[in-house]
Amino acid sequence: MKPTDAFDLRLAQECAQAFSGSTGLGCVVSDAAGKVFFESGYGCASCRVCQITRHKAEDCVQAHIYGMTEAERFGGKYIYFCPMGLTCFVSPILGSEGSEAKITVGPFLMVDIADYAAWEMTEQMKLPDDVQAQVIRELQNVPFVSPDIVTNLSTLLFMAVGFMNNVSASKRMLDRQDSDIIQKQVTAYIHELKSGEEMPPYPFETERDLLRAVRQADKPEAHRLLNELFGYIFFSVGSDFSQAKSRVYELLVLISRSAIEAGADSVQTLRFTHQCLNDLPSLTDMDSLCLWLTKVMSTLMDSVFAYLDARHANVIHQTIQYLNTHYGERITLEDMARRVYLSPSYFSRIFRKETGITFSAYLNRVRIERSKELLRHPSIRLTDIALMVGFEDQSYFTKVFKKLTGTTPLHYRESRANLKP
Repeated sequence: MKPTDAFDLRLAQECAQAFSGSTGLGCVVSDAAGKVFFESGYGCASCRVCQITRHKAEDCVQAHIYGMTEAERFGGKYIYFCPMGLTCFVSPILGSEGSEAKITVGPFLMVDIADYAAWEMTEQMKLPDDVQAQVIRELQNVPFVSPDIVTNLSTLLFMAVGFMNNVSASKRMLDRQDSDIIQKQVTAYIHELKSGEEMPPYPFETERDLLRAVRQADKPEAHRLLNELFGYIFFSVGSDFSQAKSRVYELLVLISRSAIEAGADSVQTLRFTHQCLNDLPSLTDMDSLCLWLTKVMSTLMDSVFAYLDARHANVIHQTIQYLNTHYGERITLEDMARRVYLSPSYFSRIFRKETGITFSAYLNRVRIERSKELLRHPSIRLTDIALMVGFEDQSYFTKVFKKLTGTTPLHYRESRANLKP
């Protein structure tokens, strides 16, 4: 059994690491049989007390399995002692078929080292002095936790693992739904291929369309095209799963390159792709292979979305800053698009999407607002004001001013002059 088949190992690792980091206690993630997957801090996997005292490590494993069993019986948490008399507590991790793993916290001491040595090492285990000295040195790594807060810490672990279990259960349900959708689309395309008289060549055009959809961050279209490619791959390779993996590997590389071309961070994308390749050998069937690449592609496309959102925000910020300081100059949409390194049509589209109005309308608003400040000075002629805020003639200035304010520049000036200071 692989851990990711039964429960979300990555989420369990994050939970254990967070708990260990916040409490200073060691945390171990292991399966129901005691196989250790992850350790954070000084946990049972690092403890050498058994080794020093020549106790079998299997005794500790059995103690932790017993702890998990009792935690199941007592509602999800249990505090117990390991064979060396050190304290631990545990909460089970739920998988698709019940408790599949556990997070064990410990070992730690609830008494000072001197009391532990006097009772456990001398009275109980009857260790010779030289062995006791070795154990005491090892116990310098073991934290002390006062008995009055151990129950509270056990409850915190129970709540953290409970939250993780809920997230994992929801994730599994969504995965099943996604897998069903993917399989329906893949199966439909395979039936379409079977209806033909002969096997068509590899659909390079579909592949190119997929990469274009990734670059444009068009998720629905990308998912549809990917499922068509899945259908062709599975139909063409038959039962040769290793060949299907090779084709999927090629697609992963192409998709990651397309995401980088669209603006995703190259270093992070390449690192993420490398991590994904490590997951590929653990996939053992067509369903998991489809769902895996679909999720990887979605993650890569999300990184493109994040890039585009950040870039759009930067473009709009640059544009507004420029218009607020250069409104008196002749500014065209083409000039501004060139300044932010975008095509005029694309710049026009994202500016309207982000601000709610067209570029020319926004520029006119800035100019009219500046003209209002100048109209407060009766010594400045209307013709000069029009030129100062970027209008080429007074008549057009008057037309735009009236459209935006409901009155003419002259009437606005007169109304301001009649106001008491």
